[in-house]
Amino acid sequence: MTHPTDFPRDPARPALPAHLRTALWLAELGLPALPLREGKLPFGNCPACKNSACGDRPHMKGAGPCQCPAPCHAWAAATTDPAVLTSPAWARAWQQAAAVAYHPGGGGFTVVDLDNAAAVAWARQTLPPTKTVATTRGEHWIYLGSMASPNGVRPGVDIKSLMSYARWLGPGTGRMQLLPDVVRALAVKEPATVRPASCAVTVAPLAGGGECRHRSPAYLERGIAMAEQRINEAPDTIHKTVYRTFLAVLSAHGWCGCLTENHIGRLFTAAQEKGESLRHCEVAWTNARAKLGM
Repeated sequence: MTHPTDFPRDPARPALPAHLRTALWLAELGLPALPLREGKLPFGNCPACKNSACGDRPHMKGAGPCQCPAPCHAWAAATTDPAVLTSPAWARAWQQAAAVAYHPGGGGFTVVDLDNAAAVAWARQTLPPTKTVATTRGEHWIYLGSMASPNGVRPGVDIKSLMSYARWLGPGTGRMQLLPDVVRALAVKEPATVRPASCAVTVAPLAGGGECRHRSPAYLERGIAMAEQRINEAPDTIHKTVYRTFLAVLSAHGWCGCLTENHIGRLFTAAQEKGESLRHCEVAWTNARAKLGM
């Protein structure tokens, strides 16, 4: 198969950035692609899309109303449309891109991200052999089929498929196999015993029953759901992620009286299921309130 760096140049148009050529090649293969900035991170939201003001997830059928032309929204901006990839709105991102990523679930694939030698050894003993791509510290094992994308399914092992992105590191070696049940089972959590949250926020209720003044009850629900997802996808720095998430929720919803004990309990439960202790949850919540002067 021809690699994008082997494409002949069209003398009538300037040479495309190398990462953009790779993305166009991936798009031809049916893999939604997007640029990554330094640190393997997606480009941030533009001002119009900040804090989900636009509804999120452009270029993803049925995933939201946002029609932002910029490469916003991380994995949800990934696309196979060459007109989008080469649009002026994406040009600056490609000039600054440090790598290319793709949306595995959008292409019908699942990546088992093995982050260290111990995780690789576990996979070789446990998982069916499949296409393998070497990474900086471990390997990506790629299967045909999509699934949810939980992080931290075991030490050093993340799943990247639906609602996730993986860095493109080359075609890899080996023959790709169908997604096995043993990998799907990694996303199934055993019921956790979680003590109920013992901390509640106290704010003056908003006249009219405490309805969120920003937009609608749906806006609050989306904010809580996104906070739960952010905590669930947290890397090893769980303490910092929980604090920042609590701070963001309180900043957006803590002043209008619409937060209930149920909402707070959902946040605490998500944090505790990720391994955070109840005490650390209470400390993070208290510190976030103090930071905002509540």
